[in-house]
Amino acid sequence: MYTKFFGLHEKPFTITPDPRYLYMSERHGEGLAHLVYGVTESGGFIQLTGEVGTGKTTLVRTLLGQMPAEADVALVLNPQLSALEFLTAICDELKIDLPDDRNSPKALVDALNRHLLNAHAAGRRTILLVDEAQNLAEDVLEQLRLLTNLETARQKLLQVILIAQPELREKLSQTNLRQLAQRVTGRYHLEPLSREETIRYIDHRLKVAGALSDIFDPAAKREVYRLSGGIPRLINVICDRALLGAYSLENRTVDRKLVRRAAAEVSGGTRKRSAAKWALPLASAAVFAVAAFVWFDGYAPSVGAGSVATDDTGIADVVELAETVPPESEPVPDRVGPPLDNLLRDSEPPADYAHGMSTLAGIWSISYDAARGLACPQVSAQGLSCLSQRGSWNVLRQLDRPVMLTLTDSLGRSYRPVLIAIDASTAELSFGGSSATFPLSEISDLWFGQYMLIWRPPNGTSTALKRGMRSEDVLWLRQSLAMLENRELSEVENPDYFDADLEQQLMNFQRQQRLQVDGLAGQQTQIIINSMLAIDDTPRLVSRH
Repeated sequence: MYTKFFGLHEKPFTITPDPRYLYMSERHGEGLAHLVYGVTESGGFIQLTGEVGTGKTTLVRTLLGQMPAEADVALVLNPQLSALEFLTAICDELKIDLPDDRNSPKALVDALNRHLLNAHAAGRRTILLVDEAQNLAEDVLEQLRLLTNLETARQKLLQVILIAQPELREKLSQTNLRQLAQRVTGRYHLEPLSREETIRYIDHRLKVAGALSDIFDPAAKREVYRLSGGIPRLINVICDRALLGAYSLENRTVDRKLVRRAAAEVSGGTRKRSAAKWALPLASAAVFAVAAFVWFDGYAPSVGAGSVATDDTGIADVVELAETVPPESEPVPDRVGPPLDNLLRDSEPPADYAHGMSTLAGIWSISYDAARGLACPQVSAQGLSCLSQRGSWNVLRQLDRPVMLTLTDSLGRSYRPVLIAIDASTAELSFGGSSATFPLSEISDLWFGQYMLIWRPPNGTSTALKRGMRSEDVLWLRQSLAMLENRELSEVENPDYFDADLEQQLMNFQRQQRLQVDGLAGQQTQIIINSMLAIDDTPRLVSRH
């Protein structure tokens, strides 16, 4: 309905757990790290809890996309089962032939034990992941504890991950469940997003959906946080309704008033506006009726094979918040002077691609001439390489290289200043032959994640490294990982060959750095390794004092 109006290729705020839209806040990153630990280590339970709508199921979907090839996963989405039904569900998930006496818990456990032993002998690991685990009955929890008794002399045969609302913590604190609680080897509670994280979350989802400019103004984003409390599901519901409201009014930007109206409408409270008031700018009331139907249909939870029922608890509280919490006052600007977009527009020489590349080349002490053609071939001819991607401030800090940003003002004009320094809240930009420092929030209003940087590949050529390759770059990778881990280089027959052991070392490094754990040493992984090795003559972004 509103996607084409805002230049989007899909709806950005659906509540389905799509891993593409996962905003990796610090809390979500730590939560995912706990889950990854659960699938790479053996023994005990891993417990992830969080309030309704904080993103637990999305983390699970992301985890499933990162499972190691040797892992078999039994995923139980509806745990409101008897102990016998629970055992049967696990066997079904693992494709275990049910015994003749399928009504016997002992027969089911014996069949499961044989399967686990055979999987272990074949070098495979078995993981049981239970969503909505707060709904497990006490006898099922006890059966789950007994399943972890299935083990060899050295390790457990079944790793259990419990995803639940906070009620599970209360349940496990009961005296009669203390044996199970003692087997929980990792716990993490997923908190709602902070205000800054909420703002970045909104921007992230819009960018994934194809937005090329800001749609929610800064005050609207702060209002979304105030009304949602930082709970991702409530953020999605409010933002989706606000976009529909802006579309119906033919507004290209969502402001605070639209957000408050949207929050009242989705809750069905007393502040809810009539459909006619929203529909006035449309051709007819019938058009609005269709829009309302599409919106409600898009959020109707469906329960079936492979789906998860969603609990909308908490949405009704939005009206009370909208009525009782006073509007947030406008913050006092951190700096006095012309807005950043005015400075960019008036910069001389202009803050365009050619001058941005000239600035980067100067930082790296290499030559660049716009009249000689494309920039990156000139960079490559001097032993360096270009990387163009989308990312976040945290990604730029991790890469730790000066970068040329693409900034876009409200009129769609693009500028290419160079980010030369960054700290917790400010960044220094170079453009027009000079530099200035701005709050990150001010730059974020114009930046949608696009950047380009120059980096030095280990042996002068930019090549992604993967298992089965043999080259000097592979030797560099092996030596670098050993240095970063403060260990001696292991003796192997062919150190320049990318074998399974090196792949595992690389995946461990990627996991620690919260990179995509794929065992492929691409440009981003190589740049981060270079940054951590602290090569003296490399231009850096983050201050070292």
